Amino acid sequence: MSLGGIIRERREQQGMTQDQVSAQAGISKPYLSNIETGRSRNPPTDRVLRSLERVLNFKPGDLIRLAHLDRTPSDVREQYELLEAQVKKLRGLLKVRSGGAEEQGGEEAAEAIASNIDELSSGTAVPVINKVTAGYPYHFTDLDYPPSVADEYVRCADLHDPQAFAARVVGDSMLPGYKQGDIVVFSPNTAPNSGDDCFVRFEKDNSTTFKRFYQDAPDAIRLQPLNNKYPAETYPPEAINGLWPAVFKIERLR
Repeated sequence: MSLGGIIRERREQQGMTQDQVSAQAGISKPYLSNIETGRSRNPPTDRVLRSLERVLNFKPGDLIRLAHLDRTPSDVREQYELLEAQVKKLRGLLKVRSGGAEEQGGEEAAEAIASNIDELSSGTAVPVINKVTAGYPYHFTDLDYPPSVADEYVRCADLHDPQAFAARVVGDSMLPGYKQGDIVVFSPNTAPNSGDDCFVRFEKDNSTTFKRFYQDAPDAIRLQPLNNKYPAETYPPEAINGLWPAVFKIERLR
């Protein structure tokens, strides 16, 4: 989400109008509108951002950090995001290894690292955890890393689900919507609606698949391939222990 989008979203969450925010921040309403819509020719100064942080109850420095990041060249930003992902991975590994009494310092080190990671972000580094078959269920694994930790990440600008994960499509049953090799991002904290394309985990053996989900009846869940050469399958709700909707697709165009 853009800086202006974050400001607008927070203002609406606070139940404030543009008139109220602009008056309290000491700026004009048209200027605030231009900031929120990204039409401002001149980016807001640090003084203006500090005022908006105060009025909208951001942590001091949050908006300034995002504004500076937006002005950072893309190659430098990519290095920053990679470093952020590596820190998160280290944090997770330290937490796993800090269970023994002789390694209690690991937890303290992990918390020290975590304290340097700001909660507010213009996007989310999403772990690519594994492959998900679009043809038949495929055994799920997180590569033996802690949750949300992986060797590879993708960046999603308008995603703020800390449990989001991504998987590569294998097979052809979701053609033409998804082809083999596409990366699909799933959001566990987003409630699935009938008709959503979902990452599905089965209760019996924790195998997984990627299908379009339909709630045909309270006791009937239909998993429908997009490729009409594959049949749909219907399951009782208790046969499925995970149903997470797709929210982004990343595909290679050339």
